[in-house]
Amino acid sequence: MDINQEVKNVVKEKYASIAVKESGCGCSCGCGSQQVEVNMIGDEYKNIDGHIEEADLGLGCGIPTAFADIKINDTVLDLGSGAGNDVFIASKLVGPLGKVIGVDMTNEMVEKANKNKAKLNFSNVEFRLGEIEYLPIEDNSIDVVLSNCVLNLVPDKNKAFSEIYRTLKTNGHFSISDIVTKGNLPEKLKKSAEMYAGCVSGAMKKEDYLEVITNNNFSKVEVVKSKKIELPTQILQQYLSVEEIREANKNDFGIYSITVNGYK
Repeated sequence: MDINQEVKNVVKEKYASIAVKESGCGCSCGCGSQQVEVNMIGDEYKNIDGHIEEADLGLGCGIPTAFADIKINDTVLDLGSGAGNDVFIASKLVGPLGKVIGVDMTNEMVEKANKNKAKLNFSNVEFRLGEIEYLPIEDNSIDVVLSNCVLNLVPDKNKAFSEIYRTLKTNGHFSISDIVTKGNLPEKLKKSAEMYAGCVSGAMKKEDYLEVITNNNFSKVEVVKSKKIELPTQILQQYLSVEEIREANKNDFGIYSITVNGYK
């Protein structure tokens, strides 16, 4: 089995488990043996119009809908839609004649999202099973692409952004919240599948992440929000020695949640 497929299997297994349990830590990066949770966005979502508590599993690292300039009648695509949290918020913004499509690669998440859709009686929402590198979406059909703390879990980020470009209409745009790093990620964190599923070891350096976006022909690329994420010592100690933690800090290593916009 190649490494990319192995990573996908780890992510699928973890997020299937979260969907079944109806709670999770996802990008909280606190699913290790000590169950130390690091919430990345706190309670911000509770103040957002259209927030549905049943669909919010606490897996995000930002609020991309707040920066996405979604308009009435838009067609919106949410990548890694989970239980439907950002989809349902976007559905309020596009109105009854607009449409929001959520794509997730985990069967259990799609099933949970559809249960939420039926329970809440949304008529302008659809959920599809699929991988971000191979989106089940027509060319040039989407006005706005959203994603919330998911692309860092995709092994081939270049392919992911090429798919975003393919599906967007001319002058369409994306608003993506994600995890990036500054400095050098310690090697033991890079190799940990558990930390990959917790969004850390799958994260790219910020400058490399933005380069992937521009290399896929997007324009007006802008980081509209950035927030440093502090990993508690209890979590780092699961993977690194005291000396390795000290060395990482000396190298000015940092983990950030960012929200970035770009246009086709």
